[in-house]
Amino acid sequence: MKNTFLMLLAIGTFLSVQGQTIDVISYNIRYDNPDDAPNNWDNRKEFLISQLNFYNPDVFGIQEGLIHQVKEIDNGLKDYAYFGVGRDHGDERGEHTAIFYNKERVKLIEQSTFWLSLTPDEPSKGWDAALPRTCTYGIFKNKSDGTKFMAFNTHFDHVGVKAREESSRLILEKIEELNTENLPVVLIGDFNLESNSRGVRVILGKMADAHIAAGNNAFGPQGTFNGFEFNKPVERRIDYIFVSDSFEVLKSAILSDSKDTRYPSDHLPVFARLKY
Repeated sequence: MKNTFLMLLAIGTFLSVQGQTIDVISYNIRYDNPDDAPNNWDNRKEFLISQLNFYNPDVFGIQEGLIHQVKEIDNGLKDYAYFGVGRDHGDERGEHTAIFYNKERVKLIEQSTFWLSLTPDEPSKGWDAALPRTCTYGIFKNKSDGTKFMAFNTHFDHVGVKAREESSRLILEKIEELNTENLPVVLIGDFNLESNSRGVRVILGKMADAHIAAGNNAFGPQGTFNGFEFNKPVERRIDYIFVSDSFEVLKSAILSDSKDTRYPSDHLPVFARLKY
C-alpha cells in the first residue's frame, strides 16, 4: 500500500512538472502624450488595464511606460507587483521597460536593468541610437512546483540601425552571462524590427519566435503596430516574444481587442502560453 502511494505521488509530481505552463504578454502601452488626443492615456487606460486583468498573465512586460502609467497599471491589477527603472537616469525618470508578475503564482528571485550600449551598467545611449534604451530582466520561481525561468523585456531604438542589431547581440550575451543555471528564457519587447531584419535574425540564431513556433495555434492579425488607425489593416510586426529551447509554445496571439472603434494602444499586445 505504501509503495503504491509513493508511486502515485511520484507520477502526480511528474505530470505536474511536465504540464507546467506560464502565460506571457509583451505590451507597448504608448507613453502618455497629450498630443495623442483623442487617444491620450486618460482615454485608454481603463480599457487597457481591464484587458490585462482579463488575460491575467503570469508575467508581462510593458514598453514606453512613464512612472505614473506604471503605477496606474499596478494599482489597477490585483495580485501583481512590478520592477524596472526609467531609461534616462536609472530612477523613476523616463520610459520604463517594467516587468509585472503575479505574486500568487510566481516568486521574484532576482531582478535588474541594463542599458543597450557599450556601457550597459550605466544610463547611456548605444551606437547610433537616438535615445537611451534598456532591458529589464527577472529570475522567477513558479510557486506551484519550484521550477525557475528568466524573463527579459526590452525596447529597441527607433532610429539607430546599428544600435538595433548590436542590441540583439548584447542581450544574447547578457542572457548567456546571467543564466548560470541554464534556465528557460523568454525575451519580450518592442524591437522596432520586422521579422526579416538582421537584428531579428541574430536573435533567431539562439531563440525561437513564439508566434511562428505556435504554428496553427497562432492567432490574430499579421502585424502589431496599428498607429491608432482602426480602419486600416495591421501589417507591421515589430513586437515579439522569443523563447529558448526549454520552452514549448502551446499558443500565441496578437491581441486586437478594441472598444468603441479605438485601440487601447498604438501597438497590439502579444500573448504566448509556454510549457516547460
